Amino acid sequence: MTTNGPGWDLWRTFDAVLREGSLSKAARALGLTQPTAGRHIAELEAALGTGALFTRSARGLQPTESALRLVPHAETMAAAAAALVRSVSAPGDSVGGIVRISVSDVVGAEVLPPILTVLHTRHPELTLELLLTNTSTDLLRRDADLAIRMTEPRQQALLVQYVGRIRLGFYAHRSYLERTAPIERAADLTRHAIIGFDRDTASARALEAVWPDLPSFALRTDNQLAQIAMVRAGFGIGVLQDPIAIRDPELQPVLPELFTAHLPVWIAMHEDLRATRRIRTVFDALVQGMAAHVRAAEDPAQR
Repeated sequence: MTTNGPGWDLWRTFDAVLREGSLSKAARALGLTQPTAGRHIAELEAALGTGALFTRSARGLQPTESALRLVPHAETMAAAAAALVRSVSAPGDSVGGIVRISVSDVVGAEVLPPILTVLHTRHPELTLELLLTNTSTDLLRRDADLAIRMTEPRQQALLVQYVGRIRLGFYAHRSYLERTAPIERAADLTRHAIIGFDRDTASARALEAVWPDLPSFALRTDNQLAQIAMVRAGFGIGVLQDPIAIRDPELQPVLPELFTAHLPVWIAMHEDLRATRRIRTVFDALVQGMAAHVRAAEDPAQR
């Protein structure tokens, strides 16, 4: 004889409390009342026999060790439920419906807006969900339908399209260069404010591998959108994608003949989605748009 485990409503509330940190916020996010959310958590605790799943603190509800062991399973269930909703949001042969795209912060904020605007103008029946994250989203688990990645996807069952390489270089705002000492060779950088990474050691090591003689950073942040903003504000010298930098004539390359690197780009989706028209339409639009982005810095007319 088998017994049914806790229903999805209980797990959904558990996942919401994890994300929101309180019953009231979780209830609002789910369209429930706070007493209902609290009852769901109590029922889940009783069904699992784990004892308390959350404890109260000054920062809100904190997950217990029992709850933390359940997190990956709850996240998988939530991703599957969201993917199910997207899959039935429109017929498979329709361009309409929901498509979820996973991209890095920089690509999502600086590159995709015009690409997605053109796409949505052509297909207004599409609903686009944009997940900005610098970690690799699990497409097999259906955390997203599509992903733009800067490391080659290695998972089986993925349809992957290589787009090209984005050139990276040092840039500074004209106002910064006008008020500071001239930069004619690499050694001159020791007198300048360099913008770099904080705790993202992998990115810092990648930067040092290309430019091993860099001086210490005058400003550290792992948020690359913040790095770009600081360059635009004239704080100092930072690494930018060439196609992003050339849009602003006030941003000037710094020692381009000495410091350069490239960021490869792939578009990926689960191969089971290739026959779904809305997914394929967005996939093709991303490939076309990102390819144009890669080429922009190579086209003198864009400079």
